[in-house]
Parts: sequence; C-alpha cells; structure tokens
Amino acid sequence: MLPPFELDIHTHTIVSGHAYGTIREMAQAAADKGLKLLGFAEHGPGIPGTCDPIYFAALEHAPRTLYGVELMYGCEINVLQGGVLSLPERYMDMIDYGVVGIHRNCYVNQGREKNTQDLIACMRHPRVFLVSHPDDDHTPLDYEKLVSAAKEYHVALEVNGSSFWKPDRRLNCVKNYETMLSLCKERDVPILVDSDAHDPLEVGETTLARELLERLAFPEELILSLKAERFQRFLGKA
Repeated sequence: MLPPFELDIHTHTIVSGHAYGTIREMAQAAADKGLKLLGFAEHGPGIPGTCDPIYFAALEHAPRTLYGVELMYGCEINVLQGGVLSLPERYMDMIDYGVVGIHRNCYVNQGREKNTQDLIACMRHPRVFLVSHPDDDHTPLDYEKLVSAAKEYHVALEVNGSSFWKPDRRLNCVKNYETMLSLCKERDVPILVDSDAHDPLEVGETTLARELLERLAFPEELILSLKAERFQRFLGKA
C-alpha cells in the first residue's frame, strides 16, 4: 500500500469561475487531510468565467502558509490550436509552476497526431512542469510520444483523481492511464497525482487513482506526490 500523499497541486478556487472554495477554505481542508503542500492552478484564459491574467500579476499579496500548509500558485494553461499557450508570456514568470492541459471548450480535436504535437509544443516552455489529465479519448494522445517528451522537457504527467468519477467526460481514462503509466515506469518519467478539486470537500481526494497505482505496482520513487520536498526539488526550489 502506498504511503499518504503530502501534496495536491492541481486545485481550483472560486477564482476559476466554476469552483466553490476560497483559498482559506481550501487550505483548511488540506490541513484537515494532513497535507503539507497545496497548490492552486487557476484556469488560464479560454475557460469561461475564469480570472483575468492580472490575478497572476498580484500573487505577491497571496498567503504562502495557512493552517500549517505551504501554499503555491500555478496556472492551468490551455493548449490552443497550433500548440499555443493561452496565458500571455509576460505572466509566465509570475506563477510558481505552469500546468498545461487540453480542454474541449477551447480546443477542437485534431486527431491523435496533431493533438499530441500541440500538447508537446506547450510542454517545451521552461515554466511548464505538469500536464493535466492526459487521459481523454475525446482528444486522443500518442502516449509513446507524450512520455518521451515529458522526459526530454522535464515535465511530470498527471494522474487526475477526478477523471475516475466522470468517465463520460474523460473517455477511456483508466485504459489510457494504464498505457501511460506503463511507459512512465519503463522510462523513469515522474508523475503527480492530484485531486483537481473544485470544492474544499474534494481536496486530496485521489482514492481511485491510488488504487490504480497500487494495482500496477507503480514505483514510489516516480510519484512526486508522496513527498513535498521531492516536488520542490523537481521545480528546482529545494
């Protein structure tokens, strides 16, 4: 059985426009779950209702510790057609980490080859450290190429806890994770397990993702979520 995870770095607050907790409510939930590190990856431009990018320019005012939990601030940046990041370049250095992901409300499926090409183009940015929910056959991916690119560009791949309980929205996610994780194991590519929480009750909720990792006997040393310091080292901050 895997040890408890110490961090959850893909969560959303009311700032993202369709989530239901404040920074303080989410941090209190993280403390209640025994987490050491909580990350907010508010949606970037392209998702209806999300914040203006000026939010990221003001992060020096945001708390860095609450209720004994260290806080970090990222952005879940949309992959746009042609492999373009939806967050303007001038804001990239203002966030602690960039997360890139394909969302169907701002990306049109181009087929496996082009989807993968566009995602990898966004992974090349030096401020990008994670690919969110690479698991949905509505926008299929080539996992051989994705895992190779993750290793080359020092980007972790996410196992998204919320994907397991919305199979209509994340088509074939378990099968796709099995494929991806097998390649990550073979090529020593690290992963992050996150809740993608949109409410305080969801913070740290990764039960089904943990069960999959245990079933596959995925190596603990490749799971950045197990140790906050391990993730900080991956970002070059420890």
